[in-house]
Amino acid sequence: MFNDLWWFFLIINRYGEMKEVWLDGAKGKGEKDMEYFFDSWFSLIHQLQPGAVIFSDAGPDTRWVGDEAGVAGSTCWSLFNRSDAKIGDTDYQYSSGGDPYGHDWVPAECDVSIRPGWFWHSSELPKSARTLLDLYYKSAGRNCLLLLNVPPNSSGLISAEDIQVLQEFSELRRSIFSHNLAINALINASCTRGGSSHSWFNPYNVVKEGIQSYWAPEVNQSNWILYLNLQEIVSFNILQVQEPIQMGQRVIEFHLEVLNEDGEWNEVINGTTIGYQRLLQFPTVKSQYLRFVIDKARADPLISYLGIYMDEFSILSNLSNTTSQAGINGSQVLHGHIESNHSQISAI
Repeated sequence: MFNDLWWFFLIINRYGEMKEVWLDGAKGKGEKDMEYFFDSWFSLIHQLQPGAVIFSDAGPDTRWVGDEAGVAGSTCWSLFNRSDAKIGDTDYQYSSGGDPYGHDWVPAECDVSIRPGWFWHSSELPKSARTLLDLYYKSAGRNCLLLLNVPPNSSGLISAEDIQVLQEFSELRRSIFSHNLAINALINASCTRGGSSHSWFNPYNVVKEGIQSYWAPEVNQSNWILYLNLQEIVSFNILQVQEPIQMGQRVIEFHLEVLNEDGEWNEVINGTTIGYQRLLQFPTVKSQYLRFVIDKARADPLISYLGIYMDEFSILSNLSNTTSQAGINGSQVLHGHIESNHSQISAI
């Protein structure tokens, strides 16, 4: 064991800058139980590699989502209780969903391989770019980190087939997300902290990239709505939403509505947690007017980014506009309500 620790010390001390140290908690069947000094290891890693993120079932910096399929739960909190988790003994449901009452900030990480297994085999082919795009929606699009394994071949190089798939995957994401169809929208809100002219919390902040600026409603309100006039009829099937996570993760439930030709609001999609990023797919809709509604939150909700996009590559099947419940109850939960007010549309 001493030799293992010595090599571990040499690697993290002399290898160069590391981005992540990955402790999967696995050991061979039949191996004897022993006590691991994880806290001492974490302290050493943070001392020698202060920029590195440490992964394990229990954090401390990022946690396992609970599967190796690259798929997160539809509800995923970055909040977590490390004291309720043990490395090598994962509660898959708890790890997948996180904990809205958690005391620690430990975002989930989805690990998956570009190939059928973790190692390269000449008889196997990589996943397609469209399959990777689907995994992207179900991991990075659900408030998680995506760790994509790309194994070297027998020559120690990344295979040409894998490189081609990665390039196609990159091009798919660029084609879909390079232009926010709401970028030129006229935007209004049910209320804005400090008044609609207050630039720090202005609703127009939601079409500025980055999480440092955001829209904030007045405090102690329960009517949290963003109204968007796209100025023309637009077709779209992707919603992107982000919270300024430096202010915490707040939104529990939300939904998106469009105004139809009969002047009625129709719900397009609903979701639970947002966090750093939420991406939701739905059958293509056309509309000029949108209403983004926050139904429930842990505290006054804050939105840093809202985008709509057209994905012409994914094949959407068996989609439902109903998602799982957020699974949180208590007196601190704030409930929003919608006032049927068409004047908000004319105002923008």
